[in-house]
Amino acid sequence: MMRQNLKKVEQIKQDKSLKMFPYVFGLNNSSGSSAKRSKPKLIYLLLFTLISSCFVFAPYLFYFPYPSALSLIDSSIKEIEDQVSHNITEPPKPAKKEIEDQVSHNITEPPKPSKNEGSILCDRTGYRSDICSMKGDIRTHSPSSSVFLYTSSDDHVSQEIIKPYPRKWETSIMDTIGELKLVKVSGDKHSCQVIHEVPAVIFSTGGYTGNLYHEFNDGLIPLFITSKRYNRKVVFVIAEYHKWWEMKYGDVISQLSDYPLVDFTKDKRTHCFKEAIVGLSIHGELTVDPSQMKDDRTTITEFKNLLDQAYRPRINILDAAEERRFHGKAAKRRKAKKPKLALFSRTGSRAITNEDLMVKLAQRIGFQVEVLRPDRTTELAKIYRVLNSSTVMVGVHGAAMTHFLFMKPGGVFIQIIPLGTDWAAETYYGEPAKKLGLDYIGYKILPRESSLSDQYDKNDPILRDPSSITQKGWQFTKGIYLTNQQVKLDLRRFKKILTDAYAKSNR
Repeated sequence: MMRQNLKKVEQIKQDKSLKMFPYVFGLNNSSGSSAKRSKPKLIYLLLFTLISSCFVFAPYLFYFPYPSALSLIDSSIKEIEDQVSHNITEPPKPAKKEIEDQVSHNITEPPKPSKNEGSILCDRTGYRSDICSMKGDIRTHSPSSSVFLYTSSDDHVSQEIIKPYPRKWETSIMDTIGELKLVKVSGDKHSCQVIHEVPAVIFSTGGYTGNLYHEFNDGLIPLFITSKRYNRKVVFVIAEYHKWWEMKYGDVISQLSDYPLVDFTKDKRTHCFKEAIVGLSIHGELTVDPSQMKDDRTTITEFKNLLDQAYRPRINILDAAEERRFHGKAAKRRKAKKPKLALFSRTGSRAITNEDLMVKLAQRIGFQVEVLRPDRTTELAKIYRVLNSSTVMVGVHGAAMTHFLFMKPGGVFIQIIPLGTDWAAETYYGEPAKKLGLDYIGYKILPRESSLSDQYDKNDPILRDPSSITQKGWQFTKGIYLTNQQVKLDLRRFKKILTDAYAKSNR
């Protein structure tokens, strides 16, 4: 009886459920027979409901910001790369190459994420030049004279303006140098067309480029100072690029960089870098100050050695050609030859009017004299070859005296100093020559050795007190002493200088 009662209760519950949810069980009425016939429909309906639920709730369980799973994968990879490039994630242990790079940059510990990453830092405290450094996602944009640094942050746009030429104090020449805009920005990026795995050094070859002194003082030596830390793993990006400059100094540039030059103005492609220095460091006149170098020991001698490495292959070719021309006698002549004196000859302003007599005097003293008359087309390797084999160099103050850099340390450099050029001669050439290890002799001419003595009274300040004239400014110095003066050497007086130089040459 009890079991029958339980069956009745169960049947009543089932009948109520069928009445309340007939569509769930596939029924239109409460008949039990219909319920049994509808079991297959019930299973299909449950499967359909389950699949529909997946479509409804999938966006919440597996959120895709883009239409496809492939897009999700791509965006995830990009997200990870961005984190690495912006130091969001914990930095991995440095690989061997990274350790070597750290050593070359004088970094004793692996770099840590810092505020410098993704920033533009400019040092404008220098008297001679401004220097800016950039790290992060760097992209050039030549049409707007800009270099962009893209960041992942939402910081406001910031901008630095720089003229990458190291004569900051000289307003007149800096007015001719084009500005570069260094822009820190977030948002849409210019797509990379050329990707570089090494840093960039960006500078200008405008200004006084074309004058030998300035090509070395404002160009090559500062470039050596700035790029040495990279050990040739650097790309030079040049504003106001000149093809002739690359042809003239290509041998030297190849010792500073293993990569082709980039003409910033004409190359409209977007070049991408991870690091860049904009502007060049300069230590003084034709010099390298070891106290300002990262290794504390690099001097102008290292730059001289670099010149030797640059020109040595070409010099070997010239030597071999000479040997063939003289059938092997050239080497014997070199061993038996007298000490060589290289004389830089000038025409026009500051020329030596009795140069022929001076050459004969030097030959009588015992020198083999080689007279040099270089112009802009003269191959520098040929001049280097002459000076590097000379024991004495002689010339009147002017840009050609820059060639003292081509002499071996221990050689004698005689600079003939016209009236009114004392300070410039000593500052630009005399002192730098001593730092290179040359025996420097400054021969200051007397008023009677100057052509100005034929134009002015002997008591005129121009002859008697040149410093009072030069204090009036560069235009006075240039107009009177540089462009309108020639030299007639007092050979008796100059003979003592040459005799002393000859004695030093035979030590």
